[in-house]
Amino acid sequence: MTALEDATAIYWHEGNLLTGETVAMSLSDPGFLYGATVFTTLRVYDRDLHHPWTAWNAHRERTQRSFQTLQWREPDWQRVEQGAIALAQTYPVLRITLFPDGRELIIGRALPTHLMNHQKQGIIAWVADEPIYCRSLSDHKTGNYLGCWLALQTAKRREAQEAILTNAQGHWLETSTGNLWGWAQGAWWTPPLGVGILPGVLRSRLLQGLEQQGITVIQQPWTMATVAQFTTLAYSNSVVAVRPIRTILQGTVSVNYNPDHEKITRLNTAWQSVS
Repeated sequence: MTALEDATAIYWHEGNLLTGETVAMSLSDPGFLYGATVFTTLRVYDRDLHHPWTAWNAHRERTQRSFQTLQWREPDWQRVEQGAIALAQTYPVLRITLFPDGRELIIGRALPTHLMNHQKQGIIAWVADEPIYCRSLSDHKTGNYLGCWLALQTAKRREAQEAILTNAQGHWLETSTGNLWGWAQGAWWTPPLGVGILPGVLRSRLLQGLEQQGITVIQQPWTMATVAQFTTLAYSNSVVAVRPIRTILQGTVSVNYNPDHEKITRLNTAWQSVS
């Protein structure tokens, strides 16, 4: 029986490989009190942290940039990598959480259920158009993800699988777990950095891959006029790669898109050749 089947989880904490469902933490820990952590979630291919598709170096570099910006003490990266390699033998998805003083906590999980079906059939996404649904310090993947979590829970109550976050102007920003992509006028469109979105690792790899293929990508804010042009919609993150969005729920209106569009297939493979 593997750890995925067993009720006892395996995790890595401060240089130790442990089992169980709890971890000791000081009551005054800022990670506990304020969500003062930076984390990254990655999919491990072939149980190999250094597989090109796992993109471990890109995840590490993004996390390092956050630590430099926040002026935190960097972790022992050799120890972090050791823990990630150990858990990658059991789990296909790792969440690496780092604390301001450099401590690390790495947990693993299975791939999302219905992943293959959703990639073929597409998902339903609900537009979260209230200010409560926002992400703190959007340029960084911090532990304060309450806005995204609330948006996703509300979306699920509406029988949707994702939520689309918006800003005060009503512009679409990103989903609760990934970056947005739309196809129109012979090009892919994606919201630009600097408007309140996370610089996703897979987003960056997709931009590189599409450029190598000579496919135009337009990075500009998604107003309602922009969104109205799209014939195909998708979102991306490092765990699910590219998922098409077949239906958008916004208020009392629903709009359908074609999840089988051949452009989705090309988008989903654009990142795989990027080193």
